[in-house]
Amino acid sequence: MRSSFLILSILFLGYGFLNAQKKDEPIKVIEFSGKIVYDNNGNPEPLAYTNVAVKGTNRGTFTEYDGFFSLVALAGEIVVFSRIGYKTVEIKIPEVLTSDRYTWVQIMTTDEYVLPEAIIRPWPSKEHFKQEFLAIDITNELRENAMANLADEKLKEIRYSVPVDGRETSSLVIKQQARDYIYTGQMKPQNIFNPIAWKNFIDAWRRGDFKKKEKK
Repeated sequence: MRSSFLILSILFLGYGFLNAQKKDEPIKVIEFSGKIVYDNNGNPEPLAYTNVAVKGTNRGTFTEYDGFFSLVALAGEIVVFSRIGYKTVEIKIPEVLTSDRYTWVQIMTTDEYVLPEAIIRPWPSKEHFKQEFLAIDITNELRENAMANLADEKLKEIRYSVPVDGRETSSLVIKQQARDYIYTGQMKPQNIFNPIAWKNFIDAWRRGDFKKKEKK
């Protein structure tokens, strides 16, 4: 009986010692989160799409619309905040932390870039301008070609041959979704029950629009 009690006491004390030692160990892996803002006439405003990267690694993220970010980091690592038009900032996470979460609010300051003056001219020099000016085609051929390209038939042909771009495609999808939402839970109207469509059909039938035309 005494030996069993002694063994249980030793196991209990050993577990307590290991648990206390584990609590005293510093936390290494943490969740580093926070918010990035900028000064807008004295008012802090969230700064979206700011790069947040751990220096020397391939770990990183970027802020959302509200300026919030979150990533996994190690205690003692250096985090870099960068964005075009703002000064890059580096901070170091404390090496000794008592929690597995560490928050930070970073205020970014604008960085102005002064570019040298650039003057763009259509010709390298005055001599080249003289040569190009004297070589200008002053006939009506260019004007006629331009008018031909702007003709209604030509534009109509191009209009049907050019594929839609991303904006047009997204607009068509949104319109289709809107039409589907309008008739959710009910049947869409059918033209077979449309009295105006029936009237147009009867009028066309009376006029003889559906009769076969004799070939001349």
